[in-house]
Parts: sequence; structure tokens; C-alpha cells
Amino acid sequence: MQLDFERLTMKRYRSSEVWDFEMASPASSGSADVILGLDGSASDTVCVCISAAMPSFACRLDAPLPVLSRAVSGCSNHNSVGETTARETIEKVMAEALWKAGSNRSAVRAVCLALAGVNHPSDQERTHYWLRNIFPDHVKIFVENDAVAALASGTMGKLHGCVLIAGTGTIAYGFTEDGREARAAGAGPILGDWGSGYGISARALTAIMRAHDGRGPQTLLTYEILNMVRLSSPDELIGWTYADPSWARIAKLLPAVVSCAEAGDEVANKILHDSVLELSASVKAVVQRLELCGQDGKDYFPLVMVGGVLEENDSWDIGKEVIDSITKIYPGAHPVRPKVEPAVGAALLAWNNVTRKNYVSNIETDCDMLKCF
Repeated sequence: MQLDFERLTMKRYRSSEVWDFEMASPASSGSADVILGLDGSASDTVCVCISAAMPSFACRLDAPLPVLSRAVSGCSNHNSVGETTARETIEKVMAEALWKAGSNRSAVRAVCLALAGVNHPSDQERTHYWLRNIFPDHVKIFVENDAVAALASGTMGKLHGCVLIAGTGTIAYGFTEDGREARAAGAGPILGDWGSGYGISARALTAIMRAHDGRGPQTLLTYEILNMVRLSSPDELIGWTYADPSWARIAKLLPAVVSCAEAGDEVANKILHDSVLELSASVKAVVQRLELCGQDGKDYFPLVMVGGVLEENDSWDIGKEVIDSITKIYPGAHPVRPKVEPAVGAALLAWNNVTRKNYVSNIETDCDMLKCF
């Protein structure tokens, strides 16, 4: 599929040529309406295509969601790769998703882009204006931060509760049922997303250099990480790190840190314990600002957990530690592992908007349908 799509587009990107497939194999005039949902994280970009005429039961928490097609590409965070590259990636992955679905832009009813790096209304406005030149006037366009789609992936399109993302980067984002929103963290590695995969791994690299210099305690991290990146000495880490200091590349060292902590290494354990405190603090900040817990601190709210850092682990389980920390203070917090990916959450946000319906208003009574910690 990927190779066929590439043959229909030019290797050197030009906007008009990305859509050449619409002339080569146009959708029929009676093509069903579709919706595009896109999730652009610090590591990759995923676009899904769903039917705009989905029946209401398709959005139940216990029902498999019919996805017509899915396409994947690289990073689309404009803060990481620049606005031009980010837009090229987004446009290509949307075109590929439509091509795989046998559809085209004339059949699109709505598009929801949920993008890392969209942190200000000006980011939304620029992206919205750019998309307006790509899609026909009838298409409804929504641009959000990627955390919004991650929340929706755990609530099947309802914007209520708090989401904690901890992957390459980290952010906590919350919504009240009356539309108020708040966020914490998500400012990138330089400004301190220390609970993220990047933050944990960067601290591990620093610990190795400190041990090598005699400024810090010896640590098993030295052996594990040098072995992982196939280097022979800590001195070589300097060249390895700065040759390509991308966030995702550094974040891939996370499994080595967890492995060392599980083996009892004190330095690695301290790094992971600190990450739990950082992630918990982000959630608590959002919950307090929005009063999601109610005045008595016990009200129900979904807490959606997304990202590789929070995945279940038999031994050192960062996600479980965060949940334990949060529920001690807010017993009404209900942790949820999404059954669908954030790109589907983005599509559901658009679907809910264009249909003006919300079929998950009773989500708090459906705990048995949620895959929880």
C-alpha cells in the first residue's frame, strides 16, 4: 500500500502532487461522507478515516469502532521539525488515509487535527487557515493540542476529565463538562518535562557522566545504556548524544532505565521515583484548577493514561505509581486505558461535533466497560 501510494506522489513534496491520486483513481460521485482524525505526536503522525454516517452504537465503549483506513508518517510537531516539514507530513498522511479508504476530499465532512506543539490560539489559527486552502468550503475543521485527542480516546469523544500523556514528552490536560480547560507541563524538554521518556532518559545520561567524572555515585545505568547504544565508554556518549539530540531518540533509552531500577540500582530508582512525582504533580495541578474532584475532593472524573512511560509493567510500573499517588488524594479519579488510539479520538471529536450528539454521557456508569488499571 505504502509503495503504491508513493508512486502516485512525487518524492519531492509539492502540495498539488500529493493529491494526484484523486485524478488517477477518483472516488465515485456517490461516495459516502467520511471524517478524518489525525494525531501528531513528538514521534509520529497517525491519520484515520471513519464513516460520517456511523450509527450511534458504534461509539459505545464496548463496541469495536469501524475504521475505514489508517496511515502513519513521521513527526509533525512544528517545534521539532519546522512548520514546512510538519505540514508536508500532515498533508501526505491525510492524502494516504483517504486513498486507502477509496475516498477523496470531496467526501470529507470534517477534519480534526490534534497536534503536539499547538499550544496557543495563534498555532490553531495558522493551521486552520492552511487547512482551509486544502479542503473544500463545506468541510468543518478543528485544530487541537494532541492531548485533547488522547483524552477523547479514553472517553470515546466526550471532553470531560483529565488526560496524562507520558511518552517522548509529557502533558496533563483537563476539561470540565461546561467547557473550561486547563493544562500543565507540555513545555518541551528545555523547560522541564521531566516525567517524560525524554526527561527520564536525559537524567540517566547525566547520571552516567556524573559517575564517570566522580561527581556522582556509580550506577548500573553506565553498563546498560552503553551496551544499548553500542558504545565502549562514557566519553563516547558525548558525541553520540549531540550527533542527533532528537527527543524521540533519547527517549528510547527508557527501557534501560526501568531495567536498572528493577535490578535495584539506586540511581535509576531515584530517577523513576522523581518522574512519578513530576507526573502526579501535573495531574494534581489540572484537577485543582478545574475542581474536577468537586468541593469535597471525591467527585468522579475519568483519568485517561496514555503513552509508553505509563504502560503496565510487571515490576517497576510508573503508571500504577502515578495512579496510587493521585487516588490517595482524589478517590473519585477513575483511571482508564483507552481502547482506541488518539487519532480515533480526534475523529470522534469531529464526529460528535458534526452530528451534535454525545452518546457517552453516562460514561461514569460504564466502569465495567473500561479497561482500567
